[in-house]
Amino acid sequence: MPIVGWIGWVVTLTLMAPRTPYLLLDRATAEANIARLRARMAGLGTPVRPHLKTTKSVEVARLIFGDAPGPITVSTLAEAEAFAAAGYTDILYAVGISPAKVADAARLRERGVDLTVLLDSVEQAEAVARAGVPALVEIDCDGHRGGLLPDDPALDRIASVIRPRGVLVHAGESYHARSVAELQAAAEHERAVAVAAAQRLGDVPVVSVGSTPTAHFATDLTGVTEVRAGNYVLFDLVMAGIGVCTPADIAAAVVVTVIGHRAERGWIMTDGGWMATSRDRGTARQPVDQGYGLVTALDGTPYPDLIMRDASQEHGILGLRDGSAQRLPVLPVGTRVRILPNHACATTAQHDGYQVRDTAGSSTIAGYWPRIRGW
Repeated sequence: MPIVGWIGWVVTLTLMAPRTPYLLLDRATAEANIARLRARMAGLGTPVRPHLKTTKSVEVARLIFGDAPGPITVSTLAEAEAFAAAGYTDILYAVGISPAKVADAARLRERGVDLTVLLDSVEQAEAVARAGVPALVEIDCDGHRGGLLPDDPALDRIASVIRPRGVLVHAGESYHARSVAELQAAAEHERAVAVAAAQRLGDVPVVSVGSTPTAHFATDLTGVTEVRAGNYVLFDLVMAGIGVCTPADIAAAVVVTVIGHRAERGWIMTDGGWMATSRDRGTARQPVDQGYGLVTALDGTPYPDLIMRDASQEHGILGLRDGSAQRLPVLPVGTRVRILPNHACATTAQHDGYQVRDTAGSSTIAGYWPRIRGW
């Protein structure tokens, strides 16, 4: 929003005002992404419990829920505490609980927050049982990370220690899918594993599944009580690479400034290295390798085949992708461009907050939204 100075003048900030590199959020694009998943889940009759680990922003949560805070997912206790302070009281902490953090979780519950934690071992179950903290059991559906297989005897032992609220499944391997059929199959497998594990535990109220790819490609959510997704608000090049979105749907980017050229190497140098964009190379194993990010003009128009090819700590190297027949664009020193991220979670984590513009392509900054930091 415009800033009113001490003498009464209204100062409008533009994309040329903040010091680069900075993180830019297109509010209208994020709102469209939110509406897209909301409509899809409404059609399947299953509510969304947004995972706010990607955006880590109270203001973004308000884009999702408006003035009525709803159920959310977080990945750190710092997030849980910040969102609780903002009025969010139905919180799932969806990382396996460390026994040393159980007391912190219990204190949040004493403040009136209905915090649920996650576990997959008897040791964790014993710790949360002593503190009276409710939990979901993590179930492994694809070998992506933690969790128990649905037929693991440990599931019965956990159930003898606590009465779980339910089960949680995350189809993380869906990020490696390469077709609509593979994405749909991942979504159905995620659902089937979660429902089978819940049936084994008996009558549990929560059957929680979720990843951004499976949320967008599920065709049947019978037996599922909630879907978690987080990346869907911002999207990124990995999601574009597997067909979940297009680059035009990516709502966050890093704005950098051209600081030099190495014409003999086909390089354009910027002031944004991996400290600004992260070292994530999530598209390297996809059919189209986007380097450290895809380059666009400030209005969002892509430069054909121009990517961030390399990065050191505070230097970015832009250049044409291998095999390109395009000509390197003329970008004088001082030109600002946007770098679309490979992985929105990793790139946004490099920054303290978002410079926000209300309309994609606008040159005006409407506000600044801080991000939650720490663990």
